[in-house]
Amino acid sequence: MSVATPTDVVILGSTGSIGTQALEVVAAAGPEAFRVRALSAGGANLELLAEQALAFDVPVVAVADDGAVGRLRDLLAAAARRAGRTGSTPEVLAGPRAAAEVAGALSGAPGRAVVLNGITGSVGLAPTLAALRSGATLALANKESLVVGGALVRAAQTRPGQVVPVDSEHSAIAQALRGGRHEKGMTSEVLTGRSEVRRLILTASGGPFRGRARAELSGVTPEQALAHPTWAMGPVVTVNSSTLVNKGLELIEAHLLFDVPAEDVTVVVHPQSVVHSMVEFVDGSTLAQASPPDMRLPIALGLTWPERAAGVAAPCRWDAPTAWTFEPLDEEVFPAVALARSAAAASATHPAVLNAANEQCVAAFLASRLPYLGIVDVVAEVLAEHDGTADPSLEDVLAVETWARARADELVAARG
Repeated sequence: MSVATPTDVVILGSTGSIGTQALEVVAAAGPEAFRVRALSAGGANLELLAEQALAFDVPVVAVADDGAVGRLRDLLAAAARRAGRTGSTPEVLAGPRAAAEVAGALSGAPGRAVVLNGITGSVGLAPTLAALRSGATLALANKESLVVGGALVRAAQTRPGQVVPVDSEHSAIAQALRGGRHEKGMTSEVLTGRSEVRRLILTASGGPFRGRARAELSGVTPEQALAHPTWAMGPVVTVNSSTLVNKGLELIEAHLLFDVPAEDVTVVVHPQSVVHSMVEFVDGSTLAQASPPDMRLPIALGLTWPERAAGVAAPCRWDAPTAWTFEPLDEEVFPAVALARSAAAASATHPAVLNAANEQCVAAFLASRLPYLGIVDVVAEVLAEHDGTADPSLEDVLAVETWARARADELVAARG
């Protein structure tokens, strides 16, 4: 890719799976394409964060852990010495607001300033809002911030098309939508005329337990749940993929991103993970986006949208025999998708409750304090107790999240 002026980029969650692959994309494209202005991370891998900052000559580094500042500065200085560099090291920002501070520091013409939010969890909401208010393009991989604060995210946008999805499924839908008319949604251009979209079809690999009966899942261990057959992801996302909670969150995300009713978002199981999602139009035509499972492709699109960078990922091979299969989701064994669909329809705060309760339950499962099937069961119990809030403020969202986490913890403890 060659552009006259490099695109300024901030990468949030730079030491995670999305962040590290985003930096691979940036490195492959070269400094004439991208200029990394800041990195942020939670603080669990300070060594990698320091190496990234020096490798990309980043002026500002943010870390969520206040107590990590001294060690990070030492690591940055040591990395600079190893590289034979003299002069100042990157500025270090720390604390729970640090990621939002760097996310809101960019401004510029659309496409010339991009914030990639690769943070995991609802802590990504504040950086999402800060990035949007700055006017920068938001390449969104943090689905939780949209699930938790959908109305707030909508209100924070400064222009149409400011949000570009990075989840492979939503990137696929955005690409397919360019083949038809759809005037609504966060990611669409302003068009005229009625929508031609009948429904969105999200594909799911089915996770490691596809084809099993519910009774066969009673003794699932964290190690088994973390063994995803297709994707390499962080532990929370991987467990969510095994329970299909992740697909439920993606359903809510698709509903909000593309302004399509939740009941018109369908999930189908596609074990090969080559067709990343589809759009069905009113005339019966369906457009699918296909590529081998490589997150660098949707990441690169998030950084360059609506343009495409060359040579990001290997394409599908058409000179060798292959087969793609699709099958309906077994919602009796995996009730999380139906739970998410009902949460999206219930109120603006039900999705926030679902996400917060699930995060607590996944943590309890990984710590062997909750059986595998208890994850979705407890989430359903918490949702059933929530009355919902109309037109919530940020304070309202944070309050229901706090309540949902506490209630989930109580229910987990009661199961003992």
